[in-house]
Amino acid sequence: MEHLQNLYETPADRLDAFVSHSLQPQGDWKEEVQDAWQRIERFLRDQCFRDELVLDQEVRVLKVVKGGSSGKGTTLNYSSDVDMVLFLSCFSSFQNLAQLRKDIIHFIQEKLDHRSRSLAYNISLVQPRERARAPRSLSFRVQSRKSSEAIRVDVLPAFNALGSFCPDTKPSPEVYEDLITSAGQPGEFSSSFTELQKHFVKSCPTKLKSLLRLVKHWYLQHLKPKYRKVQLPSKYALELLTIYAWEMGTDESENFDMDEGFVAVMKLLRDHEDICIYWTKYYDFQNEIVRNYLKQKLKECRPIILDPADPTNNLGKGKRWDLVAKEAVHCLRQPCCDIEDPGQGWHIQPARDVQVTVKKSGEEAQTLSVNPYSPIWKMKKEIKNMFFLNGHQRLSFQEPGGKRQPLSSQKTLADYGIFSKVGIRVLETVPPEIQIFVKEPSGQNRPYAVHPDGLIWHLKTNIEAAGGPCLEDQILKFQGRNLRNHLSLRDLQIKDCDTITLIRRG
Repeated sequence: MEHLQNLYETPADRLDAFVSHSLQPQGDWKEEVQDAWQRIERFLRDQCFRDELVLDQEVRVLKVVKGGSSGKGTTLNYSSDVDMVLFLSCFSSFQNLAQLRKDIIHFIQEKLDHRSRSLAYNISLVQPRERARAPRSLSFRVQSRKSSEAIRVDVLPAFNALGSFCPDTKPSPEVYEDLITSAGQPGEFSSSFTELQKHFVKSCPTKLKSLLRLVKHWYLQHLKPKYRKVQLPSKYALELLTIYAWEMGTDESENFDMDEGFVAVMKLLRDHEDICIYWTKYYDFQNEIVRNYLKQKLKECRPIILDPADPTNNLGKGKRWDLVAKEAVHCLRQPCCDIEDPGQGWHIQPARDVQVTVKKSGEEAQTLSVNPYSPIWKMKKEIKNMFFLNGHQRLSFQEPGGKRQPLSSQKTLADYGIFSKVGIRVLETVPPEIQIFVKEPSGQNRPYAVHPDGLIWHLKTNIEAAGGPCLEDQILKFQGRNLRNHLSLRDLQIKDCDTITLIRRG
């Protein structure tokens, strides 16, 4: 590898030239990567399983998909990782893949050892770091006789969950239902969604791919060498973070300043504690199982970066982001980040705005877009104008299967783990009224404004007026006891935001 110009010594206004001259893959290197791919792909497709029974069955190669930087179109001039995703006929489900994968990998390794001479490359096996866990891939380095640079290849057996892949068609929600209910480890079956991951990155504009290369170069040359023995985030995590920064910072423009983009990514890495990123290109909140799963994933510790192709794979989890942030702070002090007018740079929220549907009894629902890190009292100002409220606003929300929770004015939606569409109820109270929740037979909790000295009979009339059962058919319970009509909430020690259960008689 030729001596590379140092990124940190490169002026910010020269980053485009830096990428073009130092990082863009040149013809010879691209040809070597492509030649290695073709030789190994032919071996896997035509020779590895030919005339062999594996686990007492004949195995056919359904397709071989190129992943990694080579497949995504983000290869660097000095480094390439090639994922060869092997879709095999012997896998009939995600669970089946988990059961058979280890034996399949062992079989491929034996065949590769036996026939490696015919590939015209020197092949050296890469030992997995975690020997206790069942391997998900076979990793080796391919050394060309022409070049001093080795190409890392990962062969990943995969279940053909998507069937015939069409990049412009959203997968069936049942595919993701199966993935979620398979109860695998997070990201365990991501290889089955390689075509989606590849298309997500490969379809990016050319200029954005240059920014992706620049961030990857920073990762490989300035971050990775300092922390070789710790669990850093993956390059894919930084790719997704960069794509998000571009989407939010430029409104998906194909023309932007490279230095502004690089600085924006470094600032996001510096402030990683608030990051919550996901996309709905391939899966969304329409299907109940997928929706409930996603809402739980979005409550995990931040940073959260969900793989756009695989919702089980949170690329932000369990990595040393603090070390990434430390290097990003150092990078921001270097000439490569010294942009002329920092105030004109990309302004990026750490999470997308949330669509909030606001419901008030007797009124038509309204929607508004809310920054999840904005104080709830700001949202209350908008709601006040929407419904022409004069009294005290009480906001609450309820997750599927959970209790209704009040929203505090001094907190944010992010404090409640709300990063996706949410329905909020607004209740107007006039002191000394309090808010109580009534859990209906459907599982929904509805808020009511009641006077602390009001009788249970009065509450029942309010429930009937709101569309509930008629008064005679209502049984109200609190802490396991039936509530009598002539007693007041104060008598029964029912306080603000307590929940009463409604049962329909008969």
